Amino acid sequence: MAERESMEYDVVVVGGGPAGLASAIRLKQLAAEKNQEISVCVLEKGAEIGAHILSGAVMDPIALTELIPDWKEKGAPLNVPVTQDKFLFLSDKGARSTPDWLLPACFHNKGNYIVRLGEVAKWMGEQAEALGVDIFPGFAAVEVLYDENGAVRGVATGDMGVARDGTHTDHYQPGMELLARYTLFAEGARGQLGRQLTERFKLDDGRNPQAYGIGIKEMWEVDPAQARPGLVMHTAGWPLDADTYGGSFLYHLDNNIVVVGLIVGLDYANPWLSPFEEFQRYKTHPAIRGVFEGGKRIAYGARAITAGGLLSLPKLVFPGGALIGCDAGFLNASRIKGSHAAIKSGKMAAEAAFDAIVADRRADELSAYPQAFESSWLHEELNKARNFKQWFKKGRTVATVMTGIEQWLLKGKMPWTLRGNGKPDHAYLQPAAQCARIDYPKPDGKLTFDRLSSVFISNTNHEENQPIHLTLKNPDVPVEVNLAVYGGPEARYCPAGVYEFIKDDHGADKLQINAQNCVHCKTCDIKDPKQNIVWVAPQGGEGPVYNGM
Repeated sequence: MAERESMEYDVVVVGGGPAGLASAIRLKQLAAEKNQEISVCVLEKGAEIGAHILSGAVMDPIALTELIPDWKEKGAPLNVPVTQDKFLFLSDKGARSTPDWLLPACFHNKGNYIVRLGEVAKWMGEQAEALGVDIFPGFAAVEVLYDENGAVRGVATGDMGVARDGTHTDHYQPGMELLARYTLFAEGARGQLGRQLTERFKLDDGRNPQAYGIGIKEMWEVDPAQARPGLVMHTAGWPLDADTYGGSFLYHLDNNIVVVGLIVGLDYANPWLSPFEEFQRYKTHPAIRGVFEGGKRIAYGARAITAGGLLSLPKLVFPGGALIGCDAGFLNASRIKGSHAAIKSGKMAAEAAFDAIVADRRADELSAYPQAFESSWLHEELNKARNFKQWFKKGRTVATVMTGIEQWLLKGKMPWTLRGNGKPDHAYLQPAAQCARIDYPKPDGKLTFDRLSSVFISNTNHEENQPIHLTLKNPDVPVEVNLAVYGGPEARYCPAGVYEFIKDDHGADKLQINAQNCVHCKTCDIKDPKQNIVWVAPQGGEGPVYNGM
Protein backbone atom coordinates (compact mmCIF):
# COMPACT_ATOMS: atom_id res chain seq x y z
CA MET A 1 0.00 0.00 0.00
CA ALA A 2 1.38 3.41 -1.02
CA GLU A 3 2.48 5.70 1.79
CA ARG A 4 0.86 9.12 2.11
CA GLU A 5 3.15 12.01 1.28
CA SER A 6 3.15 15.05 3.53
CA MET A 7 3.62 18.79 3.21
CA GLU A 8 4.15 21.19 6.07
CA TYR A 9 2.84 24.74 6.42
CA ASP A 10 2.59 27.26 9.19
CA VAL A 11 -1.20 27.35 8.73
CA VAL A 12 -3.52 24.99 6.87
CA VAL A 13 -7.03 26.28 6.13
CA VAL A 14 -9.76 23.73 5.42
CA GLY A 15 -12.39 25.31 3.17
CA GLY A 16 -12.18 27.89 0.41
CA GLY A 17 -15.20 30.01 1.28
CA PRO A 18 -15.24 33.60 2.60
CA ALA A 19 -14.03 32.62 6.10
CA GLY A 20 -11.15 30.42 4.98
CA LEU A 21 -9.97 32.79 2.27
CA ALA A 22 -10.21 35.79 4.62
CA SER A 23 -7.98 34.02 7.13
CA ALA A 24 -5.42 33.14 4.45
CA ILE A 25 -5.41 36.68 3.06
CA ARG A 26 -4.99 38.23 6.50
CA LEU A 27 -2.08 35.93 7.39
CA LYS A 28 -0.22 36.95 4.25
CA GLN A 29 -1.04 40.63 4.77
CA LEU A 30 0.43 40.51 8.27
CA ALA A 31 3.47 38.64 7.05
CA ALA A 32 4.16 41.37 4.50
CA GLU A 33 3.54 44.16 7.03
CA LYS A 34 5.83 42.59 9.64
CA ASN A 35 8.42 41.26 7.19
CA GLN A 36 7.81 37.67 8.28
CA GLU A 37 7.69 34.45 6.29
CA ILE A 38 4.40 32.63 6.80
CA SER A 39 3.41 29.64 4.68
CA VAL A 40 -0.33 29.15 4.17
CA CYS A 41 -2.42 26.72 2.15
CA VAL A 42 -6.16 26.41 1.55
CA LEU A 43 -7.83 23.07 0.82
CA GLU A 44 -11.11 23.24 -1.10
CA LYS A 45 -13.20 20.14 -1.74
CA GLY A 46 -14.97 21.73 -4.71
CA ALA A 47 -13.57 21.47 -8.23
CA GLU A 48 -12.70 25.16 -8.05
CA ILE A 49 -13.03 28.01 -5.60
CA GLY A 50 -16.71 28.97 -5.42
CA ALA A 51 -18.02 25.68 -6.84
CA HIS A 52 -19.73 24.70 -3.58
CA ILE A 53 -20.65 28.20 -2.41
CA LEU A 54 -24.38 28.79 -2.08
CA SER A 55 -25.94 31.79 -0.40
CA GLY A 56 -28.76 34.27 -0.90
CA ALA A 57 -26.91 36.63 -0.80
CA VAL A 58 -27.08 40.15 0.51
CA MET A 59 -23.62 41.13 1.71
CA ASP A 60 -22.73 43.70 4.33
CA PRO A 61 -19.31 44.99 3.17
CA ILE A 62 -18.12 45.96 6.66
CA ALA A 63 -15.75 43.01 7.15
CA LEU A 64 -14.52 43.00 3.56
CA THR A 65 -13.67 46.69 3.91
CA GLU A 66 -11.64 45.92 7.03
CA LEU A 67 -9.84 43.10 5.24
CA ILE A 68 -9.29 44.72 1.83
CA PRO A 69 -10.03 48.46 2.08
CA ASP A 70 -9.59 49.01 -1.66
CA TRP A 71 -11.87 46.15 -2.74
CA LYS A 72 -13.72 48.38 -5.18
CA GLU A 73 -10.52 49.35 -6.97
CA LYS A 74 -9.46 45.69 -7.02
CA GLY A 75 -12.65 44.72 -8.83
CA ALA A 76 -14.58 42.85 -6.15
CA PRO A 77 -17.90 41.70 -7.67
CA LEU A 78 -20.14 43.78 -5.41
CA ASN A 79 -21.95 45.52 -8.22
CA VAL A 80 -25.61 45.77 -7.19
CA PRO A 81 -26.26 48.04 -4.20
CA VAL A 82 -29.53 47.48 -2.39
CA THR A 83 -32.04 50.17 -3.39
CA GLN A 84 -35.25 48.93 -1.76
CA ASP A 85 -36.34 46.63 1.07
CA LYS A 86 -39.70 44.91 1.07
CA PHE A 87 -41.18 42.52 3.63
CA LEU A 88 -44.42 40.60 3.08
CA PHE A 89 -46.51 38.40 5.34
CA LEU A 90 -48.17 35.82 3.11
CA SER A 91 -51.44 33.96 3.53
CA ASP A 92 -52.43 31.27 1.05
CA LYS A 93 -53.74 33.86 -1.41
CA GLY A 94 -52.99 37.25 0.07
CA ALA A 95 -49.99 39.37 1.01
CA ARG A 96 -49.61 42.09 3.60
CA SER A 97 -46.70 44.48 3.28
CA THR A 98 -44.93 45.84 6.34
CA PRO A 99 -44.37 49.62 6.20
CA ASP A 100 -40.71 50.50 5.93
CA TRP A 101 -40.78 52.52 9.16
CA LEU A 102 -42.00 49.46 11.06
CA LEU A 103 -39.22 47.17 9.82
CA PRO A 104 -36.59 46.46 12.51
CA ALA A 105 -33.03 47.49 11.70
CA CYS A 106 -32.11 43.87 10.96
CA PHE A 107 -34.29 44.03 7.84
CA HIS A 108 -32.84 47.29 6.51
CA ASN A 109 -30.17 46.78 3.88
CA LYS A 110 -29.07 50.27 2.92
CA GLY A 111 -25.32 50.17 2.22
CA ASN A 112 -25.36 46.44 1.48
CA TYR A 113 -24.97 44.65 -1.86
CA ILE A 114 -26.80 41.84 -3.62
CA VAL A 115 -24.06 39.47 -4.73
CA ARG A 116 -23.42 36.06 -6.20
CA LEU A 117 -21.31 34.79 -3.33
CA GLY A 118 -19.54 32.18 -5.42
CA GLU A 119 -18.14 34.98 -7.57
CA VAL A 120 -17.04 36.87 -4.44
CA ALA A 121 -15.25 33.74 -3.20
CA LYS A 122 -13.56 33.27 -6.56
CA TRP A 123 -12.33 36.88 -6.45
CA MET A 124 -11.10 36.42 -2.88
CA GLY A 125 -9.23 33.31 -4.02
CA GLU A 126 -7.46 35.40 -6.65
CA GLN A 127 -6.47 37.95 -4.00
CA ALA A 128 -5.13 35.17 -1.78
CA GLU A 129 -3.07 33.59 -4.57
CA ALA A 130 -1.62 36.99 -5.46
CA LEU A 131 -0.36 37.22 -1.88
CA GLY A 132 1.32 33.82 -2.09
CA VAL A 133 -1.30 31.49 -0.60
CA ASP A 134 -1.22 27.95 -1.99
CA ILE A 135 -4.78 26.96 -2.96
CA PHE A 136 -5.58 23.32 -3.69
CA PRO A 137 -9.08 22.90 -5.17
CA GLY A 138 -10.41 19.38 -5.64
CA PHE A 139 -8.89 18.11 -2.39
CA ALA A 140 -11.31 17.11 0.36
CA ALA A 141 -9.92 17.00 3.90
CA VAL A 142 -11.37 13.84 5.45
CA GLU A 143 -9.25 13.18 8.53
CA VAL A 144 -7.92 15.28 11.40
CA LEU A 145 -4.35 14.45 12.36
CA TYR A 146 -3.19 14.73 15.97
CA ASP A 147 0.22 14.87 17.63
CA GLU A 148 1.37 12.74 20.53
CA ASN A 149 -0.24 15.15 23.00
CA GLY A 150 -3.63 15.08 21.30
CA ALA A 151 -3.32 18.50 19.69
CA VAL A 152 -4.40 19.00 16.08
CA ARG A 153 -1.40 18.56 13.79
CA GLY A 154 -3.11 19.04 10.44
CA VAL A 155 -5.40 17.09 8.12
CA ALA A 156 -5.26 14.36 5.51
CA THR A 157 -7.03 14.47 2.18
CA GLY A 158 -9.07 11.55 0.91
CA ASP A 159 -7.75 8.74 -1.24
CA MET A 160 -8.65 8.89 -4.91
CA GLY A 161 -9.54 5.92 -7.09
CA VAL A 162 -11.17 3.70 -4.46
CA ALA A 163 -13.88 1.42 -5.84
CA ARG A 164 -17.34 0.89 -4.33
CA ASP A 165 -16.18 -2.36 -2.69
CA GLY A 166 -13.14 -0.67 -1.12
CA THR A 167 -10.56 -2.04 -3.55
CA HIS A 168 -8.13 0.19 -5.38
CA THR A 169 -8.68 0.93 -9.05
CA ASP A 170 -5.97 1.62 -11.63
CA HIS A 171 -6.40 5.32 -10.81
CA TYR A 172 -5.76 4.94 -7.08
CA GLN A 173 -3.81 7.72 -5.39
CA PRO A 174 -3.39 7.89 -1.61
CA GLY A 175 -4.36 11.05 0.18
CA MET A 176 -1.82 13.59 1.36
CA GLU A 177 -1.05 14.82 4.84
CA LEU A 178 -1.04 18.60 5.29
CA LEU A 179 0.73 19.38 8.55
CA ALA A 180 0.70 22.76 10.28
CA ARG A 181 1.37 24.63 13.44
CA TYR A 182 -2.28 25.67 13.37
CA THR A 183 -5.22 24.42 11.33
CA LEU A 184 -8.29 26.58 10.74
CA PHE A 185 -11.52 24.81 9.88
CA ALA A 186 -13.87 26.68 7.55
CA GLU A 187 -15.99 23.90 6.06
CA GLY A 188 -19.34 25.67 6.30
CA ALA A 189 -22.40 24.57 8.26
CA ARG A 190 -22.17 21.07 9.77
CA GLY A 191 -18.60 20.57 8.64
CA GLN A 192 -17.49 16.94 8.63
CA LEU A 193 -14.29 17.62 10.56
CA GLY A 194 -15.74 20.45 12.61
CA ARG A 195 -18.36 18.05 13.94
CA GLN A 196 -15.67 15.57 14.96
CA LEU A 197 -13.62 18.28 16.65
CA THR A 198 -16.67 19.54 18.54
CA GLU A 199 -17.29 16.05 19.92
CA ARG A 200 -13.63 15.29 20.70
CA PHE A 201 -12.92 18.55 22.52
CA LYS A 202 -16.47 18.98 23.90
CA LEU A 203 -16.65 22.42 22.33
CA ASP A 204 -20.44 22.68 22.70
CA ASP A 205 -20.63 21.84 26.41
CA GLY A 206 -22.85 24.35 28.16
CA ARG A 207 -24.15 25.80 24.89
CA ASN A 208 -27.50 25.52 23.21
CA PRO A 209 -27.50 22.82 20.55
CA GLN A 210 -26.79 24.34 17.17
CA ALA A 211 -29.96 25.07 15.20
CA TYR A 212 -30.07 24.66 11.44
CA GLY A 213 -32.21 25.47 8.46
CA ILE A 214 -32.15 24.20 4.93
CA GLY A 215 -31.92 26.90 2.27
CA ILE A 216 -33.17 25.93 -1.19
CA LYS A 217 -32.39 28.37 -3.97
CA GLU A 218 -32.96 28.93 -7.66
CA MET A 219 -31.55 31.49 -10.06
CA TRP A 220 -33.79 32.79 -12.83
CA GLU A 221 -33.38 34.94 -15.90
CA VAL A 222 -36.64 36.90 -15.85
CA ASP A 223 -38.58 39.00 -18.31
CA PRO A 224 -36.86 42.43 -18.37
CA ALA A 225 -40.20 43.99 -17.44
CA GLN A 226 -40.02 42.11 -14.11
CA ALA A 227 -36.42 43.05 -13.27
CA ARG A 228 -35.88 45.47 -10.37
CA PRO A 229 -32.11 45.57 -9.79
CA GLY A 230 -31.39 46.32 -6.14
CA LEU A 231 -34.73 45.12 -4.73
CA VAL A 232 -34.51 42.90 -1.64
CA MET A 233 -37.72 41.14 -0.66
CA HIS A 234 -38.33 38.78 2.23
CA THR A 235 -41.51 36.98 3.20
CA ALA A 236 -42.84 35.06 6.18
CA GLY A 237 -45.91 32.90 6.53
CA TRP A 238 -47.36 30.75 3.73
CA PRO A 239 -46.58 28.09 2.62
CA LEU A 240 -45.19 27.15 6.07
CA ASP A 241 -47.56 26.72 9.01
CA ALA A 242 -47.37 28.89 12.09
CA ASP A 243 -45.31 26.36 14.04
CA THR A 244 -42.59 25.94 11.39
CA TYR A 245 -39.67 28.35 11.33
CA GLY A 246 -38.76 29.74 7.94
CA GLY A 247 -39.10 32.42 5.33
CA SER A 248 -38.16 33.37 1.80
CA PHE A 249 -35.78 35.67 0.02
CA LEU A 250 -36.10 37.17 -3.45
CA TYR A 251 -33.21 39.32 -4.65
CA HIS A 252 -32.96 41.20 -7.93
CA LEU A 253 -29.46 41.28 -9.42
CA ASP A 254 -28.41 42.99 -12.63
CA ASN A 255 -28.79 41.55 -16.16
CA ASN A 256 -32.38 40.44 -15.45
CA ILE A 257 -31.20 37.87 -12.90
CA VAL A 258 -33.37 37.13 -9.87
CA VAL A 259 -32.46 34.67 -7.11
CA VAL A 260 -35.21 33.17 -5.02
CA GLY A 261 -35.09 30.81 -2.09
CA LEU A 262 -36.86 29.40 0.92
CA ILE A 263 -35.31 28.64 4.30
CA VAL A 264 -37.01 26.01 6.45
CA GLY A 265 -35.91 25.42 10.03
CA LEU A 266 -34.80 21.84 10.53
CA ASP A 267 -36.55 21.68 13.88
CA TYR A 268 -39.88 21.11 12.11
CA ALA A 269 -42.09 18.42 13.63
CA ASN A 270 -44.16 16.94 10.79
CA PRO A 271 -42.21 14.19 8.97
CA TRP A 272 -44.53 14.55 5.94
CA LEU A 273 -43.18 18.05 5.32
CA SER A 274 -40.89 18.44 2.29
CA PRO A 275 -38.82 21.65 2.22
CA PHE A 276 -38.25 21.18 -1.53
CA GLU A 277 -41.97 20.97 -2.32
CA GLU A 278 -42.73 23.85 0.04
CA PHE A 279 -40.31 25.97 -1.98
CA GLN A 280 -41.86 24.95 -5.28
CA ARG A 281 -45.30 25.76 -3.85
CA TYR A 282 -44.08 29.15 -2.63
CA LYS A 283 -43.37 30.30 -6.18
CA THR A 284 -47.05 29.83 -7.11
CA HIS A 285 -48.25 32.52 -4.71
CA PRO A 286 -50.06 35.37 -6.51
CA ALA A 287 -47.61 37.91 -5.09
CA ILE A 288 -44.58 35.90 -6.29
CA ARG A 289 -45.36 34.00 -9.48
CA GLY A 290 -45.53 37.04 -11.76
CA VAL A 291 -41.81 37.67 -11.31
CA PHE A 292 -40.98 34.31 -12.90
CA GLU A 293 -43.69 33.80 -15.51
CA GLY A 294 -42.07 34.08 -18.91
CA GLY A 295 -38.63 33.60 -17.37
CA LYS A 296 -36.15 30.74 -17.39
CA ARG A 297 -34.71 28.85 -14.44
CA ILE A 298 -30.95 28.61 -14.91
CA ALA A 299 -29.52 27.24 -11.63
CA TYR A 300 -30.51 25.34 -8.51
CA GLY A 301 -28.89 24.44 -5.21
CA ALA A 302 -29.45 23.67 -1.54
CA ARG A 303 -27.40 24.08 1.60
CA ALA A 304 -27.88 23.82 5.35
CA ILE A 305 -27.30 27.01 7.30
CA THR A 306 -26.58 27.59 10.97
CA ALA A 307 -29.29 29.57 12.73
CA GLY A 308 -28.64 29.21 16.46
CA GLY A 309 -26.73 32.46 16.79
CA LEU A 310 -24.62 33.58 19.72
CA LEU A 311 -26.11 31.16 22.24
CA SER A 312 -25.27 28.16 20.06
CA LEU A 313 -21.69 29.12 19.25
CA PRO A 314 -19.27 26.43 20.44
CA LYS A 315 -15.95 27.11 22.03
CA LEU A 316 -13.97 28.41 19.06
CA VAL A 317 -10.50 27.07 19.81
CA PHE A 318 -8.76 23.84 20.76
CA PRO A 319 -5.10 22.80 20.87
CA GLY A 320 -3.69 23.39 17.40
CA GLY A 321 -6.63 25.02 15.68
CA ALA A 322 -9.91 26.89 15.54
CA LEU A 323 -13.36 26.89 13.98
CA ILE A 324 -14.26 29.86 11.79
CA GLY A 325 -17.23 30.96 9.69
CA CYS A 326 -20.27 28.71 9.55
CA ASP A 327 -18.19 25.75 10.77
CA ALA A 328 -18.61 27.50 14.13
CA GLY A 329 -22.02 29.04 13.42
CA PHE A 330 -21.27 32.72 12.72
CA LEU A 331 -24.52 33.62 10.98
CA ASN A 332 -26.95 36.30 12.02
CA ALA A 333 -30.31 34.64 11.35
CA SER A 334 -32.22 37.83 12.13
CA ARG A 335 -30.37 39.63 9.30
CA ILE A 336 -30.22 36.51 7.10
CA LYS A 337 -26.52 37.25 6.62
CA GLY A 338 -23.36 35.30 7.28
CA SER A 339 -20.67 36.27 4.76
CA HIS A 340 -19.60 39.38 6.68
CA ALA A 341 -19.44 37.36 9.89
CA ALA A 342 -17.43 34.63 8.15
CA ILE A 343 -14.88 37.12 6.87
CA LYS A 344 -14.58 38.81 10.25
CA SER A 345 -14.11 35.52 12.11
CA GLY A 346 -11.46 34.39 9.61
CA LYS A 347 -9.61 37.67 10.03
CA MET A 348 -9.63 37.46 13.85
CA ALA A 349 -8.44 33.85 13.85
CA ALA A 350 -5.66 34.70 11.42
CA GLU A 351 -4.42 37.52 13.61
CA ALA A 352 -4.30 35.22 16.62
CA ALA A 353 -2.47 32.52 14.63
CA PHE A 354 0.03 35.00 13.22
CA ASP A 355 0.96 36.32 16.67
CA ALA A 356 1.37 32.75 17.95
CA ILE A 357 3.64 31.79 15.05
CA VAL A 358 5.80 34.90 15.42
CA ALA A 359 6.13 34.06 19.12
CA ASP A 360 7.25 30.56 18.06
CA ARG A 361 4.30 28.85 19.71
CA ARG A 362 2.84 25.65 18.35
CA ALA A 363 -0.33 23.63 18.84
CA ASP A 364 -1.67 25.59 21.80
CA GLU A 365 -5.08 27.24 22.02
CA LEU A 366 -5.40 30.53 20.13
CA SER A 367 -7.15 32.24 23.03
CA ALA A 368 -6.61 35.66 21.46
CA TYR A 369 -9.21 34.74 18.83
CA PRO A 370 -12.26 34.32 21.11
CA GLN A 371 -11.04 37.29 23.13
CA ALA A 372 -10.99 39.42 19.99
CA PHE A 373 -14.45 38.18 19.07
CA GLU A 374 -15.90 39.08 22.47
CA SER A 375 -14.77 42.70 22.04
CA SER A 376 -15.72 42.99 18.36
CA TRP A 377 -18.62 44.58 16.52
CA LEU A 378 -19.57 41.06 15.43
CA HIS A 379 -20.19 39.96 19.01
CA GLU A 380 -22.22 43.12 19.61
CA GLU A 381 -24.29 42.40 16.48
CA LEU A 382 -24.96 38.76 17.37
CA ASN A 383 -25.74 39.68 20.96
CA LYS A 384 -28.53 41.97 19.80
CA ALA A 385 -30.09 39.04 17.96
CA ARG A 386 -29.31 36.38 20.57
CA ASN A 387 -32.96 35.49 21.25
CA PHE A 388 -34.14 35.46 17.63
CA LYS A 389 -34.20 31.71 17.03
CA GLN A 390 -35.37 30.93 20.56
CA TRP A 391 -38.53 33.00 20.07
CA PHE A 392 -39.34 31.10 16.90
CA LYS A 393 -39.30 27.86 18.83
CA LYS A 394 -42.40 29.26 20.54
CA GLY A 395 -44.27 29.75 17.25
CA ARG A 396 -44.41 32.41 14.56
CA THR A 397 -46.91 34.71 16.26
CA VAL A 398 -44.95 34.96 19.49
CA ALA A 399 -41.69 35.28 17.54
CA THR A 400 -43.01 38.06 15.31
CA VAL A 401 -44.24 40.11 18.26
CA MET A 402 -41.14 39.58 20.40
CA THR A 403 -38.70 40.16 17.53
CA GLY A 404 -40.47 43.44 16.87
CA ILE A 405 -40.19 44.41 20.54
CA GLU A 406 -36.54 43.40 20.80
CA GLN A 407 -35.28 44.69 17.46
CA TRP A 408 -37.55 47.65 16.74
CA LEU A 409 -38.61 48.97 20.13
CA LEU A 410 -35.56 48.05 22.23
CA LYS A 411 -32.98 48.24 19.39
CA GLY A 412 -31.48 44.95 20.49
CA LYS A 413 -30.82 46.14 24.06
CA MET A 414 -33.16 43.72 25.85
CA PRO A 415 -32.36 42.82 29.46
CA TRP A 416 -33.34 39.15 29.07
CA THR A 417 -31.74 36.10 27.50
CA LEU A 418 -33.74 33.04 26.48
CA ARG A 419 -32.21 29.66 27.08
CA GLY A 420 -33.05 26.71 24.88
CA ASN A 421 -34.55 23.41 25.97
CA GLY A 422 -31.47 21.42 25.00
CA LYS A 423 -33.13 19.60 22.10
CA PRO A 424 -31.27 19.31 18.78
CA ASP A 425 -33.24 19.74 15.56
CA HIS A 426 -33.71 16.04 14.83
CA ALA A 427 -35.39 15.48 18.21
CA TYR A 428 -38.39 17.61 17.23
CA LEU A 429 -39.61 15.15 14.59
CA GLN A 430 -42.89 13.47 15.56
CA PRO A 431 -44.13 9.99 14.59
CA ALA A 432 -45.90 10.02 11.24
CA ALA A 433 -49.14 8.65 12.67
CA GLN A 434 -49.49 11.72 14.89
CA CYS A 435 -49.11 14.21 12.03
CA ALA A 436 -51.27 15.30 9.10
CA ARG A 437 -50.14 14.18 5.67
CA ILE A 438 -49.25 16.94 3.22
CA ASP A 439 -50.26 16.49 -0.41
CA TYR A 440 -48.09 18.51 -2.76
CA PRO A 441 -49.16 19.37 -6.32
CA LYS A 442 -47.28 17.89 -9.25
CA PRO A 443 -44.71 20.22 -10.86
CA ASP A 444 -45.68 21.95 -14.08
CA GLY A 445 -42.15 22.15 -15.50
CA LYS A 446 -42.49 25.90 -16.05
CA LEU A 447 -42.71 27.48 -12.61
CA THR A 448 -42.40 24.39 -10.41
CA PHE A 449 -40.05 21.46 -10.90
CA ASP A 450 -39.08 18.02 -9.63
CA ARG A 451 -35.91 17.09 -7.79
CA LEU A 452 -34.08 15.35 -10.61
CA SER A 453 -34.43 18.17 -13.12
CA SER A 454 -33.27 20.51 -10.36
CA VAL A 455 -30.19 18.44 -9.55
CA PHE A 456 -29.36 18.38 -13.27
CA ILE A 457 -28.95 22.17 -13.40
CA SER A 458 -26.85 22.14 -10.23
CA ASN A 459 -24.11 20.49 -12.34
CA THR A 460 -23.70 17.79 -9.70
CA ASN A 461 -21.41 14.92 -10.57
CA HIS A 462 -20.01 11.96 -8.62
CA GLU A 463 -18.07 8.98 -9.86
CA GLU A 464 -20.49 6.11 -9.25
CA ASN A 465 -17.85 3.45 -8.57
CA GLN A 466 -16.68 4.78 -5.23
CA PRO A 467 -17.74 4.15 -1.63
CA ILE A 468 -21.08 5.78 -0.85
CA HIS A 469 -20.30 8.97 1.06
CA LEU A 470 -23.67 8.96 2.85
CA THR A 471 -22.86 6.40 5.49
CA LEU A 472 -25.19 4.52 7.83
CA LYS A 473 -24.20 3.60 11.36
CA ASN A 474 -26.82 0.85 11.34
CA PRO A 475 -28.28 -0.29 7.99
CA ASP A 476 -31.44 -1.60 9.68
CA VAL A 477 -32.55 1.76 11.09
CA PRO A 478 -33.93 3.31 7.86
CA VAL A 479 -36.61 0.64 7.43
CA GLU A 480 -37.17 -0.54 11.02
CA VAL A 481 -37.32 2.94 12.55
CA ASN A 482 -37.42 5.76 10.01
CA LEU A 483 -39.94 4.16 7.66
CA ALA A 484 -41.95 2.32 10.31
CA VAL A 485 -42.24 5.20 12.77
CA TYR A 486 -41.63 8.40 10.82
CA GLY A 487 -42.87 7.48 7.36
CA GLY A 488 -39.43 7.58 5.77
CA PRO A 489 -38.69 11.32 6.14
CA GLU A 490 -35.32 11.14 4.36
CA ALA A 491 -37.20 10.78 1.07
CA ARG A 492 -38.75 14.21 1.74
CA TYR A 493 -36.17 16.29 3.63
CA CYS A 494 -33.48 15.59 1.02
CA PRO A 495 -33.73 18.23 -1.74
CA ALA A 496 -31.86 16.10 -4.29
CA GLY A 497 -33.63 12.74 -4.47
CA VAL A 498 -30.78 10.89 -2.80
CA TYR A 499 -32.98 8.70 -0.60
CA GLU A 500 -35.86 6.54 -1.74
CA PHE A 501 -37.58 3.50 -0.31
CA ILE A 502 -38.06 0.70 -2.80
CA LYS A 503 -38.98 -3.00 -2.70
CA ASP A 504 -36.29 -5.66 -2.95
CA ASP A 505 -36.65 -8.90 -4.90
CA HIS A 506 -38.66 -10.41 -2.06
CA GLY A 507 -41.08 -7.51 -1.75
CA ALA A 508 -39.52 -6.11 1.41
CA ASP A 509 -38.80 -2.42 1.90
CA LYS A 510 -35.25 -1.17 1.60
CA LEU A 511 -33.55 2.21 1.43
CA GLN A 512 -31.81 3.04 -1.82
CA ILE A 513 -29.15 5.76 -1.62
CA ASN A 514 -28.59 7.60 -4.90
CA ALA A 515 -25.35 9.20 -3.75
CA GLN A 516 -24.55 10.58 -7.19
CA ASN A 517 -27.41 13.10 -6.73
CA CYS A 518 -26.04 14.59 -3.49
CA VAL A 519 -25.61 18.39 -3.52
CA HIS A 520 -23.70 18.32 -0.19
CA CYS A 521 -26.39 20.22 1.72
CA LYS A 522 -25.86 18.12 4.90
CA THR A 523 -29.58 18.05 5.74
CA CYS A 524 -29.58 14.27 6.19
CA ASP A 525 -26.71 14.48 8.66
CA ILE A 526 -28.72 16.99 10.69
CA LYS A 527 -32.34 15.82 10.46
CA ASP A 528 -32.10 12.01 10.52
CA PRO A 529 -34.24 11.18 13.58
CA LYS A 530 -31.80 8.63 14.99
CA GLN A 531 -28.64 10.41 13.80
CA ASN A 532 -27.87 7.27 11.83
CA ILE A 533 -26.74 9.04 8.64
CA VAL A 534 -23.25 10.52 8.67
CA TRP A 535 -22.21 12.64 5.70
CA VAL A 536 -18.55 12.27 4.71
CA ALA A 537 -16.76 13.89 1.79
CA PRO A 538 -16.64 11.98 -1.50
CA GLN A 539 -13.63 12.13 -3.79
CA GLY A 540 -12.24 15.65 -4.03
CA GLY A 541 -13.66 17.86 -6.75
CA GLU A 542 -17.02 16.12 -6.86
CA GLY A 543 -20.48 17.43 -6.04
CA PRO A 544 -22.25 20.49 -7.40
CA VAL A 545 -20.67 23.24 -9.49
CA TYR A 546 -22.77 26.27 -8.72
CA ASN A 547 -21.27 28.78 -11.16
CA GLY A 548 -21.62 31.88 -9.05
CA MET A 549 -24.69 31.01 -6.99
